[in-house]
Amino acid sequence: MTRSEPDARYASVTRDSSAAALGAAILRVSTTLDVDVLLREVVDSARALTGARLGVIAIVDEAGEPTAYHFSGLAPGEEPRLLAWPDSARLFEHMRGLPGPLRLADLAGYVHDLGMAPPAAFSRTFQGMPMRHGGIDAGIFFLAEKADGREFDDSDEAVLSVFAAQAAAAVTNARAHRAERRARADLEALVETCPVGVVRLDAATGELLSLNREARRIVEDLRTPGHPTEQLLEVVACRRADGRELSLAEFPLVRQLASPETVRAEEVVLSVPDGRSVRALVNVTPVPAGDGGAGSVVATLQDLAPLDEIDRMRTEFLALVGHELRQPLVAVKGSAAALLEAEEGLDPAEAREFHRIIADQADHMRALVADLLDAGRIDAGELSVAPEPTDVATLVERARTAFLGARAGHAVQVDLPADLPAVMADRRRVAQVLANLLANAARNSPESRPIRITAARDGGHVAVSVGPRPRYRAGSPPTLVPQARW
Repeated sequence: MTRSEPDARYASVTRDSSAAALGAAILRVSTTLDVDVLLREVVDSARALTGARLGVIAIVDEAGEPTAYHFSGLAPGEEPRLLAWPDSARLFEHMRGLPGPLRLADLAGYVHDLGMAPPAAFSRTFQGMPMRHGGIDAGIFFLAEKADGREFDDSDEAVLSVFAAQAAAAVTNARAHRAERRARADLEALVETCPVGVVRLDAATGELLSLNREARRIVEDLRTPGHPTEQLLEVVACRRADGRELSLAEFPLVRQLASPETVRAEEVVLSVPDGRSVRALVNVTPVPAGDGGAGSVVATLQDLAPLDEIDRMRTEFLALVGHELRQPLVAVKGSAAALLEAEEGLDPAEAREFHRIIADQADHMRALVADLLDAGRIDAGELSVAPEPTDVATLVERARTAFLGARAGHAVQVDLPADLPAVMADRRRVAQVLANLLANAARNSPESRPIRITAARDGGHVAVSVGPRPRYRAGSPPTLVPQARW
């Protein structure tokens, strides 16, 4: 049986009208960049073109868990009932696993055959399909309850397929965009908190694009108060490792157009016209643009001032160690020379004194070496102590005797109360502390001023103070001295 000519013309006009409506809907949907707005437009347009009473788009995350729903056409109260349906998760998983579209004339019967209770919101005609883009699962899209109880046909399925593909592409692209923004934010946070200065410049113009917190700190001393950091590009000069001094506009940080230069671990001095300068270790890497042309330049700056300070402290430490070791060596050398060069008639008492000096100074040198080892253990957190009941006066006297035996010229006065209690202390460690306090006092006071050791109760502790004997003047505060508490 064939169609009559009027029926054929009517079907042709209907197809043309549907195609025009579909094209207009796709064009309207494509004009928005907001994913939520786009998905609402998609489900509304699909409903309008197929005559469905309701439509639902369910979005899933990378793990396949539903994260958002977009409903269209539901009557008041239907949405919460649909979300509260006990078998919604099972049907959702079933729909996600479908290889392609699904069309049903009786959804209730289909769901019942799957061993589930039919949903209350809808139970008749239905069509749905999983949304996938580039092999990535984006969710499911379904329409239900076609007008007048009619079944969904091939043209309805084609409409659903077109809009499902558009929705899947939008969801997948939005997911990729979120991941890119998250990765960019993580990278920016990493760069911002990096302990090394990071500067990014435009390779073509030399414009400062970004600099992190450490880079701002390094150049802060060069910046003129009240002027932006970017102005430094106009005034900073750079002295390179080979002695050349260039303006920053001539330095490879900026001139990367024709032959990009990579700089690795070069010490440079950045300075401004008034003489202020900073020394930094610089690495420079050009980053070409995607089209192969000039892109950006990334430079890392490591402030060398802390390393200079460490080097200065190391030099001072070595000088101090050399000085401390030289004194007992001089005493040992002098006493040994006296014994070797003396005539056979050297008085036994004098000989014993020379031997005592050698033994004492050797013990002093051994103690200095032990102090150096202890300093290393302190840095490593491995220093151990063995406290035991100890008399403070005994500790002070031992430290005073050792100090006077090693240093001439400073008198030491001890002023301790008679009722001081015994303390829990590591005798050897406390003797080291007191010896260091006495040495510091000697270095920072003239030989004419005696060094005074005092002690007093301090709550449940005993505080021992070591310092030059104070010179009191009318109206002047007392001199503060270092203390140790046990």
